[in-house]
This record gives sequence, C-alpha cells and structure tokens, in this order.
Amino acid sequence: MITYDEFKKVELKVAKVISAERIEGSDKLLKLQVSLGEEQRQIIGGIGKIYSPEEIVGKNIVIIANLEPRILMGLESQGMLLAADDSGKPVLLTPMGDAPPGSSVR
Repeated sequence: MITYDEFKKVELKVAKVISAERIEGSDKLLKLQVSLGEEQRQIIGGIGKIYSPEEIVGKNIVIIANLEPRILMGLESQGMLLAADDSGKPVLLTPMGDAPPGSSVR
C-alpha cells in the first residue's frame, strides 16, 4: 500500500504519439516520439508484439511523465506508457475524450 501523498507524486499525462518505429534486435520494443504539448519526448515501450508502429501514430496515450529516464537497448526512455495486461498482452490506456497532449490525468 502507498499513501495518497505518495501517489500524488506520480505525474500522469496525455501524450500524442507523433512517430513510432521498431527497434532493431527486439520484437517487443517500439521507439515512440510523443508530444506533451510544448515538449516532445522519446519513450521506449514493450508493445511491439501487439501494436504496429502505423496503428499507434496519431493516438493519444497515457504516460508517467516524471519517471527517471532509463536506457533500454541503448536508447533513452523518458517516461513510461501505461497499458493494461490482458492475459499477458498489453492494452494501451487511452483517453476517451479529446484531452490535449500534456493534460494531467487525475
């Protein structure tokens, strides 16, 4: 269990996927460029077995924006996308409405 104050430290934001590509040497990882409104970031996500780059470009997703960067397959990931787990398959979390990139999720 975590406290509410601990949870409030996590910055969930809407991000628009501007580009996506497969990472050479991995069948699972995709390199995404996302827009948070006035800022762009690179996020490496393990969704490549289920989603093709073409089908997620232009989609709004939910990310953790204040996660410490991490190197995956030699590439820096500047956040983490959120996905539900459906029997081991990721299902991207997306806003239902037209929340602009950079919007806080609460």
